[in-house]
Amino acid sequence: MWALVINPVSGQGKGTTVGTYVAGYLNQHKTPFTIITGNSSVAVSDHLRSFLDRNPECEGVIAVGGDGLMHIIIQLVVPSQIPFTIIPAGTGNDFVRALGWSLDSLDLQLSTVISTKPTSIDLGLVDGEWFGAILSTGFDSIVNEKANTMQWPKGPMKYNAAIALELPRFKPRHYEIALDDRTISTEAMLIAVSNGRSYGGGMLVCPNANINDGLFDVMVLHPISKLEFMKVFPQVFAGTHISHPAVEIVRSKHVSIESDAVAYADGERIGQLPVAVECIQDATQTWVA
Repeated sequence: MWALVINPVSGQGKGTTVGTYVAGYLNQHKTPFTIITGNSSVAVSDHLRSFLDRNPECEGVIAVGGDGLMHIIIQLVVPSQIPFTIIPAGTGNDFVRALGWSLDSLDLQLSTVISTKPTSIDLGLVDGEWFGAILSTGFDSIVNEKANTMQWPKGPMKYNAAIALELPRFKPRHYEIALDDRTISTEAMLIAVSNGRSYGGGMLVCPNANINDGLFDVMVLHPISKLEFMKVFPQVFAGTHISHPAVEIVRSKHVSIESDAVAYADGERIGQLPVAVECIQDATQTWVA
C-alpha cells in the first residue's frame, strides 16, 4: 500500500489537478494506494502520521505538491525510513529539480517510482528539523517574511514584489559562521546552506551542490551596492553569479550561524538565529532521475 498525499492548494490549485492524474495513473497500473489530504499543513501532517502508524509496511509516500509539502513529508518518513517522492505541483518545485526530474516528466517519474528501488540521498538537519533543499538567512529571508504578509499579488510575482519593497531599506548584517575547518566573521547580505542546488523556483544559488556527497555548499554574499545587487541578481537563474568577487562558496558538513536575523529552509520559517545545521548523509530514500 502506498500513501498518496495531495496538497490541494499547491500551485494555486494545481495540486488537485495533478493529484487526480496521479491517482488515475496508479489505478491504471494496479498500484494500491490511499489518498491523504487536509485543509492545512497541520492536518496533512496529522493524517499522514496516523496512516503510517497504522501501515508500518507502507511501500512509500507519493506527495503531490511543492517544497512546503516536501518539508512536511520528510519530518515523518525519515524516522520511519519510508521512501518518498514529490510530484511537482507547487510554485517553486526546487527539491524535484535537485533530484534531476524535469517538471514535465510526470509519467516517467511515476513509472520509475512504482517499478524501481529508491536510492539514498542526504538531508539537512537544523536544530532537530529536517530540510531537503536550502536553508538561508539574510535578504531572501526578509523577503520571505514580507511576502508571507502580502495578500497580493499571487504566485511567484509575490516574491518579486517583496524584493522591490524590501531592497531599498535593506542593510547587510554581521554574521559569525562556524564551519568544519574555519570560522568566518563577516558582514553579509545573504547566506545559503545548500543541500540542493536551487530555491525560489529555479534560482541556482549553489549550482554545484550535490545531494549525495555528505557536504553542504555554503554561499556567502558579501556586501555590494544595491545597484550592483540588481545587476548580479538575474545571474542566479543561470548560476553564473558565483564568479562575482563578492560571492564566496565553501563546503562543510557542519554549519553554525549567529546573527540578529531569521532563517528559512525549503521556504518554511525556521526561526531566529543562531542555528546549528548538519548534513546527514544517506538520511532518506527517494527516486532520482
